[in-house]
Amino acid sequence: MSIRSAIETKLVEAFAPERLDVLNESHHHAGHQPGMTEDGETHMRVRIVSAKFSGLTRLSRHRAITDLLKSEFDAGLHALAIDAAAPGEPTRW
Repeated sequence: MSIRSAIETKLVEAFAPERLDVLNESHHHAGHQPGMTEDGETHMRVRIVSAKFSGLTRLSRHRAITDLLKSEFDAGLHALAIDAAAPGEPTRW
């Protein structure tokens, strides 16, 4: 299973999102460190809207996601941009 697919599966199971996009942005970072190529899965962006984020701070939302995805970081994920919102909160995406 790809890192992108694993991230998506875990987020769906843990947060039952109303909206979810998992974007591979690795091609923007090719060559930035040895071993980082255009076709890798080193840099991802998560855009998620979930009722489970209601009442949580931005930091708490980020920690919940990064804690969930520890094995993906161990498997080679280098960077994760997170846009997390609760239903009804404005998003820029």
